[in-house]
Amino acid sequence: MSGDITKNSAEGSSSSSGNHHNKSQPAPLSRYESQKRRDWNTFGQYLKNQRPPVALSQCNCNHVLDFLRYLDQFGKTKVHLHGCVFFGQPDPPVPCTCPLRQAWGSLDALIGRLRAAYEEHGGSPETNPFGNGAIRVFLREVRECQAKARGIPYKKKKKKKNQIKPNMDEAKSSSKQQAS
Repeated sequence: MSGDITKNSAEGSSSSSGNHHNKSQPAPLSRYESQKRRDWNTFGQYLKNQRPPVALSQCNCNHVLDFLRYLDQFGKTKVHLHGCVFFGQPDPPVPCTCPLRQAWGSLDALIGRLRAAYEEHGGSPETNPFGNGAIRVFLREVRECQAKARGIPYKKKKKKKNQIKPNMDEAKSSSKQQAS
């Protein structure tokens, strides 16, 4: 009889009860986790396709920069070149031949996910090629270039602290006035 239990548990997926199947499935990944896994696999495949192939342990910021440039060919954001008549215009009236590129926000989010995935796969934060200063410089240059090409200046969002400080100052001045 114990042989039957072993046999049935080994056949688990062909069992009609279904309870064993549901208990063994992990919880579905969040959208972020799924995208991070997909990005990590894509980057790993990119490294394998290099000639010669690059091991993840040998990967550095130059490989990451090359990967980001490689991804440009799949971009959907029109980035006007300096010689284009629409350079600096946010909404050109007609199409032009300027290239499509990856949007800065997409690249920035991608680097964030890959940076997290690198550390989740055993890499140390100190050697993380996705956190390298050269990557931050590259992303800043892409952001500025795309903003100029579209005529939309990039403005950094103000922190909420700045909004709180005036209220604190008003509270202090009103309490001083009440004390006088």
